[in-house]
Amino acid sequence: MEKLTAARLKALDDDHIRNLSRMEQSNEDVLVHSSDIPSGYTVPPHRHRRTQFLCVFAGVVLVATNRGRWMIPPGHALLIPRGLEHSVEMASDVSMRSVYIYSPEGRAASQEPAVLEVTDLARQLIAEALKKSEDRGRAALVMALLLDEIGRLQERRLGLPFPASGRLAGLCRDFVETPSPAAKIDDWARHLNMSRRTFTRFFREETGVSFVTWRQQACLFACLPRLASGEPVTRVALDAGYESVPAFTTMFKRMLGTSPRAYLTSRKAA
Repeated sequence: MEKLTAARLKALDDDHIRNLSRMEQSNEDVLVHSSDIPSGYTVPPHRHRRTQFLCVFAGVVLVATNRGRWMIPPGHALLIPRGLEHSVEMASDVSMRSVYIYSPEGRAASQEPAVLEVTDLARQLIAEALKKSEDRGRAALVMALLLDEIGRLQERRLGLPFPASGRLAGLCRDFVETPSPAAKIDDWARHLNMSRRTFTRFFREETGVSFVTWRQQACLFACLPRLASGEPVTRVALDAGYESVPAFTTMFKRMLGTSPRAYLTSRKAA
């Protein structure tokens, strides 16, 4: 893992500023950018005049906005609407590709962030687009097919909405630091001096999801970077508070559509 010295941090900041300036000044309808960034670096809050399709090839990325936090594991991408201020944190060494789309059509017109599962075809099209072929006709076809494929990608529930209420937001931040699937509604309600019914209604109003759904997503946030770094599934599951690997696997399948081991195998094959 690369050590982030002050000089290295400045170099990363300068590189980001240059790339952002180049992209904002370009008149191209679609831009593709490749970057490899070390663990621990955070791209400071910024926004784009284009919709961004941030695709992670290796590592785990956390994107934070005032609407919530989104986790992008390998083989996934976050669709970031134009104009939405966001920061990007590298939870591990990261290799990622970004497609910046100017045309406000199709999925690029979305006003809400969404985590998408990247297909092999989308991955190959991004790699082809990065070659910057001198054949403009071929390049246009590649870009058109890439935009069409992005519009077909399946959404995954890897967003973690955060409440606006200060007291509840504090509880949520603490939970993300030390998540546990055993956390109980009654304990949180008692901490906020609310009845169970009032708390459940308040929590959904603040986050848009139930407490149980939010808790599952927060636990997954904590587990994915460790799994991506190669830690054994059993250790990660037990550290996260699950009584057994099958219980953890059930939650993982519900959120990502596959088992932890199958997920890791597919990411390595990619």
